[in-house]
Amino acid sequence: MGTLRRVVLILKQEAGGIPLPPGQVLGLVLDGVLDRVLPTPITPVRGTRKVVGTILLLTGTGVTAWAVVERRRHTVGTFALGRPEELVTSGPYALSRHPMYLGWWMIHAGVAAFRGSPWALVTLPAGMLVEHLGALWEERALQKEFGQPYIEYVREVPRYVGIPRRHEP
Repeated sequence: MGTLRRVVLILKQEAGGIPLPPGQVLGLVLDGVLDRVLPTPITPVRGTRKVVGTILLLTGTGVTAWAVVERRRHTVGTFALGRPEELVTSGPYALSRHPMYLGWWMIHAGVAAFRGSPWALVTLPAGMLVEHLGALWEERALQKEFGQPYIEYVREVPRYVGIPRRHEP
């Protein structure tokens, strides 16, 4: 087992099941390594970068935490993020089918902006692609698990961002 994988597993265990998407974790690690090996800082006003980075980081953390809390709220037994007991469509899931991915993307962008790292222009989209492929797999599994209610949910709520299309009964 690789060192990075061990670190991710330990963090997951210690963080009580908070999701650590591999694309973003690897992207953030690569961003830091590339920044040290080939430093090419972004030059815009440092204070502005830090403010934007902090806002993105805090917003992403908040979205991810809100999504985890909402999922736990709908769990009767032992909380297992990868095995939902019911289809959760409330809280951030009423706005995005994948709010945790969205939150992590904001965290990644926030860290990169705060640090002034242009490497995020490569690592963030690569990580997003990895998570997008995972989201497509998750959606197929959820459709099999929850059937028609999930199909209706997909019609109403955007995958990542957008305006939910709730239809009145």
